[in-house]
Amino acid sequence: MRKVSRRKFIKGSILTTIGLVLLDSLWFEKYVIDWKYFVLSKQNRKKIKIIQLTDLHIDKLRSFHHSIATTINEKKPDLLFITGDAVDSNDKIIVFNEFLQLIDKSIQKYAITGNWEYWGNVNLDELKEVYQHNNCELLINENRTISIEDRTVSIIGVDDLVGGNADFKKSTENLTASETNIVLAHCPAYRDVITDQNNSLSIDIVLSGHTHGGQIAILGFAPFKPQGSGKYLKGWYTEKEPKMYISKGIGTSVLPFRFGARAEMVEMDL
Repeated sequence: MRKVSRRKFIKGSILTTIGLVLLDSLWFEKYVIDWKYFVLSKQNRKKIKIIQLTDLHIDKLRSFHHSIATTINEKKPDLLFITGDAVDSNDKIIVFNEFLQLIDKSIQKYAITGNWEYWGNVNLDELKEVYQHNNCELLINENRTISIEDRTVSIIGVDDLVGGNADFKKSTENLTASETNIVLAHCPAYRDVITDQNNSLSIDIVLSGHTHGGQIAILGFAPFKPQGSGKYLKGWYTEKEPKMYISKGIGTSVLPFRFGARAEMVEMDL
């Protein structure tokens, strides 16, 4: 057996490690989606199943997009929430429409804007039409109240904090009193504004995205967070009301990889 020198062994180990890191950041954490599931329902309520899809940043239709759509269809949620940064530029609306068409049209959907819909000069009227064709409403400082499983549910969609004109007061104008109130706000930092402005409305949950979990995180520390993240990064924040969940989302921006911040989809029973 040929003996390997210490120098060659160390060099080989370094190259192997670099290869594994590249494989993880360029493929695994981007395309192997982590599905998170949470139960928030109270025993005396009928469950409402929701799925959150955020920060898609779609550029072309890939196999993992088909997989996401298939899983959504299999889970048959009562509501699908698309919480911003679906597209980065106007020319991506066509491929985004192709993705939406993969999802069962009967699933009721609500969407909000993210910063990239503004930074990419996306035609919001055109985007709204695409959403409407796929049984989805784009809410820009608006709310809707619907009935599901004999429960009234209000969806409050706030415009983006960084690129748009987030206005919680306007978002809740003429809000119908409901058993369940869900706020969609792309930038998690806006939770603090909601907390300051909200005096009487009982909010069950705020759903946010935007941070990508840092997109690059080392041992849980993210050296960079985008403007609008505030003190928040990912996951649950329940130290005060309203409680908030920040999804790490699906896509990437600026840099085409993830590290320590695996892409995720979120499913909840409320």
